Amino acid sequence: MTLEADPIVVDDKAPALRDLFVQFLLIGAISFGGGIIAYERILLVEKRKWLSPDEFMAYLAISQTMPGLNSVNMAVLAGDHLRGAIGAVIATIGLILPGSLFVLAIGVLYASSADHPLANLVLIGIAAAASGLLAAITYRIGEDNWRHLKSLLIIVATFLLMSIAKLSLPLVLLIMAPIAIYLYRPGQGT
Repeated sequence: MTLEADPIVVDDKAPALRDLFVQFLLIGAISFGGGIIAYERILLVEKRKWLSPDEFMAYLAISQTMPGLNSVNMAVLAGDHLRGAIGAVIATIGLILPGSLFVLAIGVLYASSADHPLANLVLIGIAAAASGLLAAITYRIGEDNWRHLKSLLIIVATFLLMSIAKLSLPLVLLIMAPIAIYLYRPGQGT
């Protein structure tokens, strides 16, 4: 009796490694600030349909509990889901390569002209654009939650605790997580 290893079967839905790399490279090249999660959602759920909306939200929740950037964690999780460990590596490299090169180039440029008054004005403009983009993405990702009173109350309370009361994220999680779990416990409607 001989035991043969099963060949690795790639799901029909699974993208080629090259396609996975190129798509995450494009996301890394065109996204700005907090918008990267929205671009990942557009790619993974809407454009390529590599993940269902529920899978995306589950991976987003997991990525938010992991150390590091949510977008990079999402690339690792999605890449692993789609093509295993090599997919995780390929997606991650594709995602971070453009930003890394851009930051390196800007860092060199800023170091040579940090005293120029225009440099600080450009940085202020970039910060304002990033804030607006993050607000728009937050709205889009949580679009369904804005329609439910319980979800809206959790969102507003979390915002108030973080922004007005200036509580730390771990403390806000300790306060809001039990409330959210209670409100959405099994057997309760939305």
